[in-house]
Amino acid sequence: MLARKTALVTGSTSGIGLGIAKSLARQGARIVLNGFGDVEGAQKELAALGAEVAYHGADMSKPAEIADMMKFAADRFGQVDVLVNNAGIQHVAAIEDFDPARWDAVIAINLTSAFHTTRLAIPAMRKANWGRIVNIASAHGLVASPEKSAYVAAKHGIIGLTKTVALETATTGITCNAICPGWVLTPLVQKQIEARAQAGGIDIEQAKRELLGEKQPSLQFVTPQELGELAVFMCSAAANNVRGVAWNVDGGWVAR
Repeated sequence: MLARKTALVTGSTSGIGLGIAKSLARQGARIVLNGFGDVEGAQKELAALGAEVAYHGADMSKPAEIADMMKFAADRFGQVDVLVNNAGIQHVAAIEDFDPARWDAVIAINLTSAFHTTRLAIPAMRKANWGRIVNIASAHGLVASPEKSAYVAAKHGIIGLTKTVALETATTGITCNAICPGWVLTPLVQKQIEARAQAGGIDIEQAKRELLGEKQPSLQFVTPQELGELAVFMCSAAANNVRGVAWNVDGGWVAR
């Protein structure tokens, strides 16, 4: 389905991003990886699927490095056909204790980076009259939780950006949509589980159950593979008129 298309996935050396990259690779896409995880391991996993793979280590908080990454992808593979904005970080603190530098970093990486990649990808997509932009938001783009002000603000912002870009490209072959995962057992979430276990004097499995029980009625973690398959659908012809959605994959989190 995506043969000879190029997919750039930010934050894709592990977790959700790598899961999405693998799903796109299975459809024949060439993959541009980005992130600070196990680059060699991610490249090997994608190569095992028969994908052409390139890597760029842009710091997603730095516009000049983002621009260099977009140029690198175009020089290497022609253009970015599928853009998945996945890079993200988290910081948890009450608003009065929230370090302003941490706020700036969360907004820069979780929201502003998607603005930069999108503005740089769209001209070539317009010329080709085809493109797919998939923004990885969160259940926290639809509802809030305490002590996550920057993350919630950024993820709500991503959904607003998604809707605006979808409207601006509505008469073209470009679509822009958001996926809103609930709890996924990523390294970032694992750290929260470990902190909960330590604070409560409980084991890791109990901490997982408590975390899921508070938010996710299915009591199951969403998997990167599930998110990857939804991204594949959004890239398909069946999704030509799926535009500007915020599609939650959250085990019932926001249905309460």
